[in-house]
Amino acid sequence: MIFALLACHDSAVTSDQEAEAAALGLEGAIERGLALGFDGFNAASSANIPTREGPGDVSGTMTITGQVDQGNSANKGMRLDMALVGYADVEDVPLGEDDATVQIVYATDDVSTPHLDLSLRGIPDGTLEGTLVGDFVLAGDLEGRLTLDIAFAGSLMPDGDATLREPDTTTVQGTATNAAGGVYTIDLTL
Repeated sequence: MIFALLACHDSAVTSDQEAEAAALGLEGAIERGLALGFDGFNAASSANIPTREGPGDVSGTMTITGQVDQGNSANKGMRLDMALVGYADVEDVPLGEDDATVQIVYATDDVSTPHLDLSLRGIPDGTLEGTLVGDFVLAGDLEGRLTLDIAFAGSLMPDGDATLREPDTTTVQGTATNAAGGVYTIDLTL
């Protein structure tokens, strides 16, 4: 099925459907980035969070680095960078309505490293807001560059001495745009 699909177009991301497929393949990465960011936040003993790394469900790695506000305030900001190498969470990403699938592997580069910025209010059981903005390089059945521009809003919860994102309360809204102009509107809850 993939070979017939790829014969119909070149392997560059060029349509709204392909932008959607590329965004769907990154949903797990959004959630993993938030989890690694909070892990770094809870482990920080200075303004720089300890580097956090996690594997993709299928392949590759995600690395989160950055800084968190220090002090005793119940309000903190995190400024994080997300790096992906050979990363994939989904083996077969749906493409279109005819049961076609594609395999996509994601990476990042220094041209536009994705930035994950979070504002935590009322720690440990308050709220979070933030953004994830940056470019992801696609390889595999779809190639090219996908730009995410998304915003988060959700709730925090205490877990012993740690602060975590409360599951199923974080809305994620924004766009995934490829260089050829394909756009997918993201609207999900994590």
